[in-house]
Amino acid sequence: MSAEFPYVRPRRLRSTPAVRRLVAETRLHPAELILPAFVREGITEPKPISSMPGVVQHTRDSLRKAAVEAAEAGVGGIMLFGLPEVKDAVGSEGTNPEGILQQAIRDVVAEVGDRLVVMSDLCLDEFTDHGHCGVLAEDGGVDNDATLARYAEMAVVQAEAGVHMVGPSGMMDGQIAVIRRALDEAGHQGVAILAYTAKYASALYGPFREAVNSSLKGDRKTYQQDPANAREALRELELDLAEGADMVMVKPAMLYLDVLRQVADASPVPVSAYQISGEYAMVEAAAANGWIERERTILETLTSIRRAGAEQILTYWAVEAAAMLK
Repeated sequence: MSAEFPYVRPRRLRSTPAVRRLVAETRLHPAELILPAFVREGITEPKPISSMPGVVQHTRDSLRKAAVEAAEAGVGGIMLFGLPEVKDAVGSEGTNPEGILQQAIRDVVAEVGDRLVVMSDLCLDEFTDHGHCGVLAEDGGVDNDATLARYAEMAVVQAEAGVHMVGPSGMMDGQIAVIRRALDEAGHQGVAILAYTAKYASALYGPFREAVNSSLKGDRKTYQQDPANAREALRELELDLAEGADMVMVKPAMLYLDVLRQVADASPVPVSAYQISGEYAMVEAAAANGWIERERTILETLTSIRRAGAEQILTYWAVEAAAMLK
């Protein structure tokens, strides 16, 4: 080796915070973050979710305040989930124009206007007494086509409430085409669709089920994707694009970064990822025990999702992370 070795020194570009900032390949911006928010009918004050420290089931009033806070933080969007007092087999409150989700959409749109992209979960699981994402057939399985009819109704009701973008999350075959047709026929051509294109039957949804007061019996393995499969996600992507999806999503995010990368490489439309409740809860639990540095870990997880190809990230840390990024 010569006296000059090593003459290639990558550490030169890691030497100071200013240098590292200058050459960073991946950047996070508050406008790329979307805040999921839960609004519950029949409560008079926000109710903490025990498995998701810092996250609450909102009242309509506290949701309005949370939306304003998100807008002021520069967050890009808010995804609304409604929790009704009454559930039934077909999720009737999901298509009730005066149901809690539709009221929440109107509240938030009135409060923040176009400062946030107001999105709504388009699924029946919060509204059904059995907790599944669709209507059940006689054999107890989810009836795909009967569910599509309900999704079409939900889409129109949410659009009439003023939502900017709907998020069909049920993983029913043909859902994007049916929703797009229903919206267009009702005169809501301007309402966009964020397709939950690759939504996996993950073990990490437990805290979310507490958050939405889930009544789930059994599991969702017959309609959500098998965690073993990556190529299947590209087939789902092809179908959603052909059916008219404006944006697509991979969910969960952190355990499926390989799938996210493949979808991002193949997609001509914006790609989102959902950092789900279990991913949030694991970080919060480890930080509470002093095992990891909380703020550094939050930003590292979000950076990894962005680096893998997500252009938007749904995260319960959206507002907090936005403040860290300023």
